[in-house]
Amino acid sequence: MAESTSSSNKKTSQLYGIDADLPSRFENPDCFQGYDNSNTKKKLNPIYRTTNMVYGSNAPSIHTVPTKFKPRSQVFSSHLASCGMYRNHSLNTHTEKSFITGNPV
Repeated sequence: MAESTSSSNKKTSQLYGIDADLPSRFENPDCFQGYDNSNTKKKLNPIYRTTNMVYGSNAPSIHTVPTKFKPRSQVFSSHLASCGMYRNHSLNTHTEKSFITGNPV
């Protein structure tokens, strides 16, 4: 418990070397909201609890947030959004088979 209260006031940059363009949410992981608070949530049946649910219920700390941030450009996705997906307009020469007999129609 003492470690969590002392680490809540620290920033990631105080313990680790970080990139200059690191977003503030990774610099101050205390700003993340919505993690498991056992007092307010109803209890889940332990039979259906998974390891991902256990892992996801823990809020991030300065030791678990990334220290580097390399975003990807959206050029390809933006082009697809404006033009649409590729559509094949070639001639279909495949013979269709009947669902009942399995023979070509």
